[in-house]
Amino acid sequence: MLFHSAYGLRPAVHAAAERLRAAGHEVHVPDLYEGRTCESVEDGMAIREEIGTDELLVRAVRAVAPLSDRGLVYAGFSLGGSIAQTLALGDDKARGLLLLHGTSDIAEDAATDGLPVQLHVADPDPFEPHDWLSAWYLRMGRAGADVEVYRYPGAGHLFTDPELPDYDAEAAENAWKVALAFLDEVA
Repeated sequence: MLFHSAYGLRPAVHAAAERLRAAGHEVHVPDLYEGRTCESVEDGMAIREEIGTDELLVRAVRAVAPLSDRGLVYAGFSLGGSIAQTLALGDDKARGLLLLHGTSDIAEDAATDGLPVQLHVADPDPFEPHDWLSAWYLRMGRAGADVEVYRYPGAGHLFTDPELPDYDAEAAENAWKVALAFLDEVA
């Protein structure tokens, strides 16, 4: 299950899904914004605020519910990573969590039995500062997750999206190589 960023379900998300499918993975890309997309992170955050975090999670749960008994790998870009993380930590059948550019708060009572987690993040990243990532890593470990973090110096926040100014071709290619190997192990 691959969740889009605050920009919405844009062509770059479909291209990423096709890349994963070409590697032999079944991929679903729910549209949490119901057809809306935007050109700036500010507009994306406005859409997110308008819909509301609770409603976004409801939409995400509806998207995964018919498939969750099979044991999903949750993945997402930035805001979508936050949603994927929330769902994966609440799903005892989750097989993995792939985070591209984003994390989320972790409940104090969150617990998982060795959930494989891989995070790919710019370094530095204005949305994922070092102090936050260090605390996030420790909390994920306390929750029982098996976490790997990959940092990409000099890359922009959404460095895998070729349609955005953040795009970094070398960092994106390196991230996809590592992510595909991860998915081959957990999927």
